[in-house]
Amino acid sequence: MDAHSILSSVKDATLVKKRRSQIIKGAITLFKQKGFHRTTTREIAKESGFSIGTLYEYIRTKEDVLYLVYEAINDQVYQRLQAVIKREEPSVKTLETIVESYYRLMDDMQDEVTILYQEVKSLEVNMKETVLEHEREKVLILKSAIISCVPHKMNEHEAELIANNVFVQGHMWGFRRWVLYKHFTIDEYIDMQMNLLFKSLRIERV
Repeated sequence: MDAHSILSSVKDATLVKKRRSQIIKGAITLFKQKGFHRTTTREIAKESGFSIGTLYEYIRTKEDVLYLVYEAINDQVYQRLQAVIKREEPSVKTLETIVESYYRLMDDMQDEVTILYQEVKSLEVNMKETVLEHEREKVLILKSAIISCVPHKMNEHEAELIANNVFVQGHMWGFRRWVLYKHFTIDEYIDMQMNLLFKSLRIERV
């Protein structure tokens, strides 16, 4: 399942994309303020700049909106990781660049990531399964980068665990910020997490 699977009565793909972008932006603003369950579709429509009737031309339910928010976040993370990987040759420095880029994106999107951690349980079963599959795909990108960039042979199971650690530590900056902000800047957080990563990989940072 993807965003294209969410039914719309509007056939103009360009208009659907434009309106759903407005819906995503409006929903994120409201979900930050009130949470998913306390936000109504009427409020989402108003925040998005159109009527409730128009809103329902592009989505079926409030859960559809939450899923669109997730898809927007997933696309940004996936594109950021792929862009870094494509422009760099595999090396220890490249791995550091990939991981740092991921952490900084999580810093930029911490509110969105926190919303999803809190509300993913509200998605329909098929939507939730897609979310989990996309999470596994992003972990696989990190795992592949670790295996290709580390100069010594990396055990598959080790790489899997380390990739999951990096993935969750990026998210942690958002959903544990209430305590982390008291002790670290984002630069300090990245530097310390990077030191732990390279220690677990048994290599020196460049």
